[in-house]
Amino acid sequence: MNGPARLLVALLAAALGGLLLWVLATALAARPEPALAGAAFAALPLTGVGNPVTAVLLDYRAYDTLLELAVLLAALLGIWSLGPPAPAYQRAGSALRAMVAWVVPLLILTGGYLLWAGGQVPGGAFQGGALLGAAGVVLRLAGAPRAGLPGESLQRLLAVLGVGAFLLVGLTLLALGRDLLDYPTGWSKWLILAIEGAATLAIGATLAAAYVGGRPPGEGR
Repeated sequence: MNGPARLLVALLAAALGGLLLWVLATALAARPEPALAGAAFAALPLTGVGNPVTAVLLDYRAYDTLLELAVLLAALLGIWSLGPPAPAYQRAGSALRAMVAWVVPLLILTGGYLLWAGGQVPGGAFQGGALLGAAGVVLRLAGAPRAGLPGESLQRLLAVLGVGAFLLVGLTLLALGRDLLDYPTGWSKWLILAIEGAATLAIGATLAAAYVGGRPPGEGR
């Protein structure tokens, strides 16, 4: 790229940055958040959960969260399409093995806690799933070729579990005459918890598998 072209790209990038800053400043000046926050808190008892963030992610805008899980799944499918993963790192030495032996269970336990607590306090599926994925990354760095992930068929099932749980609940509600993901008031808490549990496992498996970076090995390999 020659000098004038680089200058043009720099000017366009600066103009785009200025436009984004203007949009942000305009949005902050309008300050719509108090009205939105009030409406969110007013409807919170209908969701069955006490954490407004969980209510937003799994109830008010559940469509967005479904699509976020679909994006993760699509990214993993793209990674798997590249072929087998590269060889794992060298097996861990005694000191690293000792650390992994207590760090990984702690990550899994904390991820489960964040899933359960997310209905009432900060936490939830994405935070818990991120910790499960981190456990897989630690195992991979310590030389585990599969990063603690199961065989091919179960790994594929885990990858689609989050999207599948969303669709199963949504289609069941449609069959019962309700709107898609329009939870009944008395069942909303448990449906949200079921979706979050499935999403946690899917996110953890997806992040770990993405770090491994290739198609999962077959059952016999």
